[in-house]
Amino acid sequence: MLHACIPSATEGTVLAQITYAYFEKVDMRTGKITQVEDFPKDRRPAYKLWTHSGTLGTKKSSAQITRLYRKDDLIGKLIIAVVNFPPRRIADFESEVLVLGVVLANNEVVLVQPDCDVPLGERAL
Repeated sequence: MLHACIPSATEGTVLAQITYAYFEKVDMRTGKITQVEDFPKDRRPAYKLWTHSGTLGTKKSSAQITRLYRKDDLIGKLIIAVVNFPPRRIADFESEVLVLGVVLANNEVVLVQPDCDVPLGERAL
């Protein structure tokens, strides 16, 4: 369950500018969380997530979202994920996508998600 959020420590900070063509190289797709497990081997509290993104199939991700979300609340939740990063090994788990979230000042992460039902696997911009 999502708790009240706090202001960001990065307020007013902007990274270097990029072109739209560069941004278009980041492939962000809609997905739905289908399975969640605890991930005690990660350095910080995290969950192992399995997300389904339509024709892209099911992909795995590690997400440090344990402070704001319970496992049962995550099943069926729509998400946005970067799907064209190379796989990354985290402890004994291979993370295939990066589920997007907003990082708050205390390092809590709030998931970025569509606010209505959308087809799975659709591109986000």
